[in-house]
Formats: sequence, structure tokens, C-alpha cells
Amino acid sequence: MAVTGVIRPGYVQLRVLDLEEAIEHYRDRIGLNLVSREGDRAFFQAFDEFDRHSIILREADHPGMDVMGFKVAKDTDLDHFAERLLDMGVHVDVLPEGEDPGVGRKIRFKLPTQHVFELYSEMELSQTGPAISDPDVWVVEPRGMRVTRFDHCALNGVDIAASAKILVDALDFSITEELVDEASGGRMAIFLSCSNKAHDVAFLGAPEDGKIHHTSFNLESWHDVGHAADIISRYDISLDIGPTRHGITRGQTIYFFDPSGNRNETFSGGYFYYPDNPRRTWKAENAGKAVFYYEKALNDRFMTVNT
Repeated sequence: MAVTGVIRPGYVQLRVLDLEEAIEHYRDRIGLNLVSREGDRAFFQAFDEFDRHSIILREADHPGMDVMGFKVAKDTDLDHFAERLLDMGVHVDVLPEGEDPGVGRKIRFKLPTQHVFELYSEMELSQTGPAISDPDVWVVEPRGMRVTRFDHCALNGVDIAASAKILVDALDFSITEELVDEASGGRMAIFLSCSNKAHDVAFLGAPEDGKIHHTSFNLESWHDVGHAADIISRYDISLDIGPTRHGITRGQTIYFFDPSGNRNETFSGGYFYYPDNPRRTWKAENAGKAVFYYEKALNDRFMTVNT
């Protein structure tokens, strides 16, 4: 499969209440490498990522997400996608090289759910990224939960169908799976991929726009999800639910919270997606099994807590 255009999630910038406390959580517990600190922000990279950073934390007076960035294959793609977004009536800002350290020029736009997205094509390589000559499986032994990469975000908002439509029509994302209220025809959750993963971003219906449900990190195996649970228990990290498995995406998962209340997920597995695959659809009456395949029920906290 030739991956062109938008190729993958690149970074997310999260707001945290106490930067020092957050650094300890994301570096020592999740296992990210602290790349640099720039004013009120800290930049991190997972051990199996080539680019300079994927997680940015910004100290603020309330938690949540500032922006999610996706990498495109080449610089001219930025102009191409800017034109297509403008044709759909979406305002686009062009940001110069260097707004974030090590990152080239970007375009920025806002979706109907009020989430801010950026596209970029160039980022410096990480000094602690994977080896490329006779490479061992890692350069420095992973720590904490041993996450391999930033995987995806799930975002909350009202008109999630309108946001998904922009990603599909302007940026060539595919809808891989969705949860539908058959009585009304409304879509309760939409999962989208720009690659061959089960999802690279998800939208979950909610009564308020601009919220983030969770930031997800990839793990190598179901065993590593269990190891993450050991870390959560050992360091008294606030647990949401899991270890368990999703029906949607089939991924193995555990959810927990950072010290500021942002929900994190460590995620393993999930099916491979190809553009010729039929769309998978779940009925509202089976929402519990769709989200938590073993428990077959949703908990209130998972449905109502976001930042």
C-alpha cells in the first residue's frame, strides 16, 4: 500500500496544570524521552519514533488539547490540502518554519467540533530515535510502560459527522468503523484512518465541543498492556478501566489519567485497514460491547469525563 498525502499522526499538544508533575508522569511512567523544554512547554519522543517529538505539554490553568498535528508526505501537499480545505469553506492559516522547534512550515485549521488540526511535512530527526545501521530492537532500554509511539487521539464534540466529512473529503481519510443510532441515523462515534491502522483519530459524540477524550500510545503486545497495569498500580496512577479489549478496532487497552486529569490510553493490536475494506458498523444497542468487548457495558466515567 502506497501511503501518500496525509501519512500519520505526528504530534499532539496537551495542556497540563503542573509541568514538573506532568514531566514525571510522561517520562518516567509512560516512558517517553524528554527532548527539550522551551518556556512553558516540554517536548517528548517515544523510543521507536524517528522524528524529534510527538508529545508536547504546555502548562496552563486548565487541562485539554491545544492542537493535533498530522504529517504529510511532501511540502507541496500542504498547498494542495490548503486549497481543498478552502474549497470546503474551512479557514486555513499558514505558519512559518520554526514555530515549534525542529518543525517546518505548517497549515492550521479548525474543525466544526472546534478542534485545531495542523499539517506539516518536515521535522528534524530525533537524536535518540531507532538505529538504522545493523539496528538492535532499541538503542536505550525502554522504561516505564515502554510505549513505542504516539498512536491516536479520540476527540469529543457535537457535530462529529461534519468534522469527519472534512477529513474524508479534503484530506482523504477513510472511515473504518462507526457506532450508529439506527433510530435517528445519528453517528455516536466515528473512527478514521489515513494509513492502514484501524484508526488514527476518532470522534465521539458529546454535548460540548473542543474536548479531548484520550491520547493513546502504542504498545508491542497484550503482555505490555498488563505491564502498564502493573505500573499504574505500583505508582497509584488514577485508573479509568482495563486491562480489557475493544470490539471496535479489536485493540487491547487500558485507560488511566495523567496528574492533570487528561485521559491516557496504552493500546496494542487492532486490525489492519485497507481502503477496499467494507466499513464496520455497530448499533447503539451494542455500544457496550463495541467499546468494552469483555464487560459489554460502558461506565459513566468513560462516557462523561473529558478535558
